[in-house]
Amino acid sequence: MVMLDTLANALAAIQNAEMRAKSEVLIWPASKLIINVLKVMQRGGYIGEFEYIDDGRWGKIKVQLLGRINKVGVIKPRFPVKYRDLEKMPHWLREYLPAYNIGLLILSTPYGVMSHKEAIEKKTGGVLLAFVY
Repeated sequence: MVMLDTLANALAAIQNAEMRAKSEVLIWPASKLIINVLKVMQRGGYIGEFEYIDDGRWGKIKVQLLGRINKVGVIKPRFPVKYRDLEKMPHWLREYLPAYNIGLLILSTPYGVMSHKEAIEKKTGGVLLAFVY
């Protein structure tokens, strides 16, 4: 089986488990990018604790769900965004988030993976990876 986008598969697994009101979900294969995106979602209060399980192959991640996610997904193609565009970001926010102060856009920046709010605080741009609300 060929897996083209592991981040998209991980977020789809979270979305499906949330829709079925599950308390946890198992994501595989694990990657540093998925773990960093999960950390941003955890800081935003969308998921609970998560744990990496080393199974000797790809690894798995067990994620505690809090029932706070309405929708989560990747942004394709992965658009680069400058800091100036982030500051006045209504275009991206309108396209992926339901309302002004609801949800997070997740970016990969030179300072690591972070939410769009953290990127504005650090005055940096990056590449849009995902959204959650």
